[in-house]
Amino acid sequence: EATSFIFALALAFIFLVLAAQFESYLDPIVVLLAVPLSLLGAFGALRLAGLDLNIYSQIGVIMLIGLATKNSILIVEFANQKREAGLSISLAVLEAGKIRFRPILMTAFSTIFGLLPLAFASGAGAASRVSIGMSVVGGMFVSTLLSLYVVPVFYVIANAAQKRLVKSLHLTPEA
Repeated sequence: EATSFIFALALAFIFLVLAAQFESYLDPIVVLLAVPLSLLGAFGALRLAGLDLNIYSQIGVIMLIGLATKNSILIVEFANQKREAGLSISLAVLEAGKIRFRPILMTAFSTIFGLLPLAFASGAGAASRVSIGMSVVGGMFVSTLLSLYVVPVFYVIANAAQKRLVKSLHLTPEA
């Protein structure tokens, strides 16, 4: 119960910070789409390793929320810049995916390889390190692979829907 509250609080805090950064409510939703993908990987890695969801793996999952949203932020931020430069929604997100692909992979792999010693730790106190390492490594791996495809698709769908809604309500984009 307390853990669920902390997870919800972490997501709400990230949403509010991203809404202020992007000056939009739509972009943070697209960015936070990476969180369920990372949770899928974290829980899958814990299950494959035969580990339980304990306080250490929960700390890893909270850390993973921030790490997983970073990849989406790179894509959404660059796509928004390209749209401001005049590209269409689909071309902007394709360009963002191409340009940001390498930085996303570099940061994801450096995180994964940096945490591998934790995931395969042995000795005194290894249970806590293994729980944190497995949850973050599994979550980052799955999140990186899936978010490279899912986030751009959802970005196009969400922005096209917003464009149609603004057009049907005869609103200006600033309203």
